[in-house]
Amino acid sequence: MNQKASAVERPRTILVVDDDLGIRQLCRANLEGSGLRVIEASDGTEALEQVQRDPPDAILLDIMMPGVSGWEVAGTLLEDRATDEMPIIFISALTSPRDRLRGLELGAVEYIPKPFDPGALASTVNEILDQIERGERGAMIAERLETLRAELSASS
Repeated sequence: MNQKASAVERPRTILVVDDDLGIRQLCRANLEGSGLRVIEASDGTEALEQVQRDPPDAILLDIMMPGVSGWEVAGTLLEDRATDEMPIIFISALTSPRDRLRGLELGAVEYIPKPFDPGALASTVNEILDQIERGERGAMIAERLETLRAELSASS
């Protein structure tokens, strides 16, 4: 078997980072049910260690966690050339347009507010990764930023 074939057959790996075990289990069940491989971290420090040990294809990242926050994790990953392109999808109870804008400005590719539809999670993650593989990352983020900035302007 050639390398290209094995890369195609390897399931995408998603790192789920949340201090709430229930959220991690919910994400795991839905993502694995769609054929994705899931690894977990319960806080920001563990997430950064996990990224070094087993680099994922994407990270589902909570923001409000004890110790190292999701904001800090994203900033650390962006500062490292080895991880600065790693897709981050924030999943957070912080749902204001300003929080969502901050997440995208930090380099996240998506921001999913809690509570979220667990049944749609895997398709959302796969669609985002498909768009990135097609080279649409910049356009995808620009579109989300434009939408949020318009939302903020309209509310001012």
